[in-house]
Amino acid sequence: MNLLANVPVNAPENGFASHVENAPATGFLAALHAPARAADIATDDDLYGWLIGSWDMDVVHYRTDLRACPRRGEIHFGWVLEGRAVQDVWIMPPQAGSSDAMYGTTLRVWDATAALWRVTYLNPRTGQRDELTGRWIGAQLVQIGRHADGTPIRWNFTDITSDSFCWSGVALEADGLTWRLEAEFHARRRAARAR
Repeated sequence: MNLLANVPVNAPENGFASHVENAPATGFLAALHAPARAADIATDDDLYGWLIGSWDMDVVHYRTDLRACPRRGEIHFGWVLEGRAVQDVWIMPPQAGSSDAMYGTTLRVWDATAALWRVTYLNPRTGQRDELTGRWIGAQLVQIGRHADGTPIRWNFTDITSDSFCWSGVALEADGLTWRLEAEFHARRRAARAR
């Protein structure tokens, strides 16, 4: 049942149309956004705060080796949900004649009880859904989990600096021994724009 089916959207006299147009900027997005990490998350537990901001990426591998025909994309990270989560949007336009676009989001939520980050990635264009947990292993930020079909996966942030990182995602083959590269991205932080 569509409760809005009989509401005239283009009828500003009822106040509804202007409310709907402004809701994302003043309501939903403002409520979702957080200016910083929640105070009850210790600095040592803040695995993802360094990512906050916008990044450009070179797509080195996405389902296949793309070094011969490079692709570009972008990633945007921000604190959300009272600073207890980091959400991102990964965007990679499709190649001509292709349906392999990426327009997905990751929600990384601090689980204070388990003292770890729970990571969920969704790409509505492809139906991809992944569940992982994240932690530091040496100088790498490692996220371990499964695709929706149960396939074990590992996503790594490596070569991390304040302005760049490499991200790779691998999945375990059916033989239980071989890790297959699914994606590799090299990201650079965008310079702040003058206001």
